[in-house]
Amino acid sequence: MASVGAGSAIPATRPAARSQIAYVETQARVHFKDITGLVQKAVTDSGTQSGICFLFVPHTTAAILINENDDQALQKDLDEFLKTLAPRDASYHHNDGNCDAHLKAAVIGNSKSLFVEGGQLVLGRWQGIFLCEFDGPRRRELRIKVMPD
Repeated sequence: MASVGAGSAIPATRPAARSQIAYVETQARVHFKDITGLVQKAVTDSGTQSGICFLFVPHTTAAILINENDDQALQKDLDEFLKTLAPRDASYHHNDGNCDAHLKAAVIGNSKSLFVEGGQLVLGRWQGIFLCEFDGPRRRELRIKVMPD
């Protein structure tokens, strides 16, 4: 065990891991809601300067996406692309009217991890974080956990 002698600096305590639940309202059956600011606020409020931010949406018809947030036309293109993969009116075994939403969410995924450096989320120049709604409009739960190094 190391001892602290005279003149030695005592390391500052680092912030503890912080978890929070946020609720996100979606306005349409398919909605790509930019939540970058919401997630950055959680990081800022945590006091974490360096670490990891985990995001999780506990729903089977919603997902978390990191992609370009500069041009909303990309969201339309993504919606059209996903419609070709999982059309709403296709004949599915899971026939409750929203199987396409389950499949789209499964393709994108319900969790993401991001680096935190200098108290900021590490994102590319054009990147943002989206909660992807495929069976809305709904009130969705978003779990955010910020873990310092």
